[in-house]
Amino acid sequence: MTYGSPASLDRADVATYLARIRGGRAPADELVEEFARRYARIGGSPLIEITRRQAIELERHLGWPVEIGMRFSAPSIADGLHELAGRGVRRVAAIVLSPQFSTLLMGGYGHAIDAALPMLGDLAPSVTLAGAWHDEPAFVAALAGRIREHLGSIPGAQSVPVLLTAHSLPRRVADREPEYLRQLEATANLVAGRAGLASGQWRFCWQSAGHEPGEWMTPDFADVMPELARDGHDAVLVAPVQFLADHLEVLYDIDVGAREQAERNSLRFNRIRSLNDDPDLIRALVSVSQRTLDPAGTFSAPRLRLPR
Repeated sequence: MTYGSPASLDRADVATYLARIRGGRAPADELVEEFARRYARIGGSPLIEITRRQAIELERHLGWPVEIGMRFSAPSIADGLHELAGRGVRRVAAIVLSPQFSTLLMGGYGHAIDAALPMLGDLAPSVTLAGAWHDEPAFVAALAGRIREHLGSIPGAQSVPVLLTAHSLPRRVADREPEYLRQLEATANLVAGRAGLASGQWRFCWQSAGHEPGEWMTPDFADVMPELARDGHDAVLVAPVQFLADHLEVLYDIDVGAREQAERNSLRFNRIRSLNDDPDLIRALVSVSQRTLDPAGTFSAPRLRLPR
């Protein structure tokens, strides 16, 4: 399960999507225009298609039925559960494609599941919502591998600062979710350690602050870029530790917004490749699926066929 995206670049579709995110509240015209511009700039979000590829790979390697469900667009979470029920599935692991888990931030996925099950009647499966998997070894290895891969292509890589980023939060929300912040911190530390980054070579920062009023978490990468330039750096590598696939927050907020911030400060901009359907990410999802449905390891799962 993940967020979803507008059905097309049409302004009306963007407005409908934003209204769903906002709990039914119609977005201001200026907000619709801005997001329509951003989606047009990246040629539309590939998130749903990438999620389909992830599901296909997970089903192929795990051997169990896998379907996708979007929280704010089609195919919905109800659609995914309907497909699984139609395939005779009786037990479901529902995985949010964000490794760090917050009941406050991700509770809507559970509510969508609860709303969908009564519509399935006697075919409704038993659903277990997976929790956090921010420290899953294969996930950490996948991100660390991407960082090492990209640093290997940059001259003087040992001096290139790495920004490990996550979606910003309103300060009032973050104050209520200390465990979520700890999970982000743990992921960043694990990834940096696995990638072999020196303690002074990396830092955690935020990105994609929203358009709602109030204080948001800092530092944002816009705050960090001038600091890097003042410290004498001439390049930067951005590595999201929360986002698993290419979508607006990667293709626009980082590839356009962060790039502009970097170049404005005379920094050569670099970003790691998104995990998308990387075998290490699929391996992590296999582990999360098995652990969610069978935490005690009491039954035999199909043999994995993951490339190494």
